[in-house]
Formats: sequence, structure tokens, C-alpha cells
Amino acid sequence: MSRMQGPAIFLAQFAGAEAPFDSLQNISRWAGDLGYQGVQIPTWESGLIDLEKAAESRDYCDEIKGICADNGVAISELSTHLQGQLVAVHPAYNAQFDGFAPAAVHGNPAARQQWAVQQLLLAARASRNLGLNAHATFSGALLWHTFYPWPQRPPGLVETGFRELADRWLPILNAFDDAGVNLCYEIHPGEDLHDGVTFERFLEATGNHSRCHILYDPSHFMLQQLDYIQFIDFYHERIKMFHVKDAEFNPNGRSGVYGGYQDWVDRPGRFRSLGDGQVDFNGIFSQLARYGYDGWAVLEWECCLKHPEDGAREGVEFIKQHIIRTTDRAFDDFAGGAADEAGNRRILGLD
Repeated sequence: MSRMQGPAIFLAQFAGAEAPFDSLQNISRWAGDLGYQGVQIPTWESGLIDLEKAAESRDYCDEIKGICADNGVAISELSTHLQGQLVAVHPAYNAQFDGFAPAAVHGNPAARQQWAVQQLLLAARASRNLGLNAHATFSGALLWHTFYPWPQRPPGLVETGFRELADRWLPILNAFDDAGVNLCYEIHPGEDLHDGVTFERFLEATGNHSRCHILYDPSHFMLQQLDYIQFIDFYHERIKMFHVKDAEFNPNGRSGVYGGYQDWVDRPGRFRSLGDGQVDFNGIFSQLARYGYDGWAVLEWECCLKHPEDGAREGVEFIKQHIIRTTDRAFDDFAGGAADEAGNRRILGLD
């Protein structure tokens, strides 16, 4: 039978100052009332979790797990997407990414990176204290500004970039290994890990680290025009997390993959609520079931048209309908016979 868990929901796009999105108590009740079974918690939202306290106190972790359980949901995973981004930032992006960190480290890239690394180390311990086995993050990027090679990249640039990226992440990966938690990088444009090839480069640079895994989100592959079904064939052993997010790609004579600096609503490639885009979720859920994916199916709402609360309400049923309870027997078992080596040899004409 299928071991996929869910549906769950990523809370990052919903957390805010107004009820029911202003506290873990309120937002987990809202999610549970919609029918979700899990919540993925963004650790930069201090109204939902105190990351430092979670890293130090099992009692606190039991308390927040209890709040969720009382509202009918489990904590599926924690996320450090914003902090992970800051582990590796090219100077061209310093001003834009300062907002992901406390004001005390703004304008100081070295201090900002140190803060980000400490956040990941806290997240490893917090995930362990919560009894979780996977964690979501971004890789950051040193090479992204060179992804379209003009002028051409000098020899060795890519190798140097991935070697440096791996050096920054190896102590963090080791901390997650000590905690018994898989670190799952969302494969995402804007990150140095943005497709299968770049994940392979990073994995090799880490020495094929046992805790280096993938958060699979097909929407980002749709926008890159990558075969997101075959991706599962290639990397299923490393896929430990799943964001269920839809997208569409409608190129025209004025704009294509790169989007022309347009707002999301005008781009040929744009994110949509579940069922409103072009992603083949029947194929995705089938492939994940084939390979025995046993993690959570987590809705991530990002849509340039539909209201988020409508997307969340529709998404829970969408995921429920797509999770496959795998069969424990073959459909034609009724026509089979008992094992009989002598009979098999007769069928093959060997006796």
C-alpha cells in the first residue's frame, strides 16, 4: 500500500498578522479544518516557531507538536528556504537578499552568511527534537549570474563554484547527519541547484553525501521545459520531499522562457493553483508511487490569479484525489498457479 503522506500545506505563503494566520494555534486549526493532515513550517516566521528554542528544548517541541495535533495536523517538515539562500550569495544580489536576515547583519555579507549557517545548524537540531526526518532549504547561488554564458565562462569556473558551494554546505550536511535528518534542496531557478545536472555536480562535490537530497517541485521544471516525469526516474532515490505546485508555459511571439522582465501575470511561464495549470500530476503521483516515495505531499500555493484561501481549499481535495494507494497484489493473480519448477520446465519445453 502507498506510504505517501498527506495532504500537507506549506505555511509560508499564508502566515501573516491577521487571524487565522497569525499564530501556530490559529493557522494549524485553519489547516486542519480544511482537511490537511500536515503543516510545513517556515522557520523565519517567529509567530509560528521559535527556532532557537526548538533546537534547545524537547519540551518546547512537544508543546508545538501538541498544538498541531490538537488541531488535527502533524508537522511534516521545517523550512529554511530564506536562510539557506544566504549560505551562498553573489555580491550582485547583496542588497536584495539583505532583507532575508536580521537588520544587525545588513550590509555585512560575512556576518549575514555566518548567521545563515547558524540558522541551519539550529534547524538540524530542531528537526531532530521534533522527530522529523527531512528538512527543506535552498542552496544559494554563486554561479547563477553566469547561467546563460555570455561572455563565455572561463575554464574551471563551474568546478570552482561548485567546490566552494560544497565547502560551505558540508559542515551543515554533517550536522544534519548527526541529527538523523535528510537535507532537501529545492531544485529552483535562481539557485545553483536548478536542474538535475547541477544537483549531480553538487552531490559529487559533497562526496555523494548521504544527507544531500531533493525537494521535488515540478512547477520549476515546467517553466524550464524540463521532463519532470523522467526526472523522477533519474533521481527517485534522492527525492525525499515533494511540493505539489502547478504551473503553465504559454510562449508567444514576444516572450518565452526568460519572461521579458514582466510581472508574473504577464509571463509565458507562470505558477498556478492546483488543477489550473499544465503539470501532469497523474503521471507524477504514479511515478512517485512506483518508486515507493514515503514522504509528504505538500501543497505550495503560488498563483498570480487565484486567491490563496481558494487555492488552499481546492488543493486539499486535489492532493487527496491524486495520492495512490498502491496495490499489494497483481491484477491477474486469480489466474496464477503455485510455484512449480518442474511445471515451468515443461512449459519451456525443457523436459
